Amino acid sequence: MNRPDIFDRLPADLVGMGVYGQPIEVDGTTVIPVARIRGGSATPVGVFVIRGDAVSWTAAVDGNRIALIGVITGLASAVIATLAVLRRPPWPDIVLRDDLANIRRRLIRHGHRESGVGRAGSAR
Repeated sequence: MNRPDIFDRLPADLVGMGVYGQPIEVDGTTVIPVARIRGGSATPVGVFVIRGDAVSWTAAVDGNRIALIGVITGLASAVIATLAVLRRPPWPDIVLRDDLANIRRRLIRHGHRESGVGRAGSAR
């Protein structure tokens, strides 16, 4: 299998996205580097490895990009957790501040007679 035959079998969109480097042959294995050109700079995409009749694709992994995604995810979760603590809902405060004196005032205001709830020594 010749190298031009391999490029004929590639999909058209893959051929249009990359620039191919010079093939490098070592011990019967051929490696063809592929890069993407954007704004005058080349970013490695991966390599084609040709061993005998077998052709494989090995993608280049950008460790900096993966680390950046991890840092951004951690920062976003820290901001969301901080906002959740600072902007808690108001109903726990309303329930905690509602003591027996306020309950008695509301009952008296609405025409209920005082039942002696919460008074020491009072009996019905």
